[in-house]
Amino acid sequence: MPDLDCEGGWLLTLDGTPQSYVDLRDPTHLEFEYTRRLGHLTDALAPTGRPLDALHLGGGALTLPRYLAATRPGSRQRVAEADGPLVDLVAEVLPWTGQGIEVTVGDAREVLRDTPAGSTDLVVADVFRGSLTPAHLTSTEFVALAAAALRPGGCYAANLADSAPLDFARAQAATVRSVFAHCCLVAEPSVLRGRRFGNLLLIGSGEPLPVQPLARRLAADPFPARLVADEELRRLVRGAHPVTDEHARPSPTPPQGAFSIG
Repeated sequence: MPDLDCEGGWLLTLDGTPQSYVDLRDPTHLEFEYTRRLGHLTDALAPTGRPLDALHLGGGALTLPRYLAATRPGSRQRVAEADGPLVDLVAEVLPWTGQGIEVTVGDAREVLRDTPAGSTDLVVADVFRGSLTPAHLTSTEFVALAAAALRPGGCYAANLADSAPLDFARAQAATVRSVFAHCCLVAEPSVLRGRRFGNLLLIGSGEPLPVQPLARRLAADPFPARLVADEELRRLVRGAHPVTDEHARPSPTPPQGAFSIG
């Protein structure tokens, strides 16, 4: 749907759930809070303007790939999107040609499995089947595939959703921590306190993360988010265990109206 309040703005919804917002005139405009946080992460990962090789698991309307193409020209990006008709629709209404973005129709885990080892700087997992993260994208085996695809210093980021008592998010944090030496979690304070259902961003790397510059960017947002790392993250995940393929489950069902529009 076109955004009547913003020329060039488009909102993609699936089954009434907002999935992506794209501003064709200004691809650096990140409307959704969780997308803005991913943008902050890409800004903090490397010196300004340096190209990055990125693999995006879950495409939607390609908001973050367009952002990276605009802020880091020359970046090589691959997107895995399982919904072929959606890819066709986005290509027709919101084309991305000439931006160094390659879109593959396929399952995110299969695409990740086939990605050459040590070939990318950033793996972003932002996959929702309806409003749920599929179970096979929540396990240590899946996160290990992401780690194998990354270059030294590369970063893995997963967008998830949960609410009190944050059992899913805590288990996912334990899962990422079991694979990566360095990990942090980002969310609005109200989500971390279990007061509402919302997005959480989990970030992992084999090398130290840009925690301080990222935290400053997050704090300056219209809807500030907190970054949880080190001892605070260890306390948060205490008692939670990494998830394996054998015991993986989809993310929790959001309460009615949590992400709906209108």
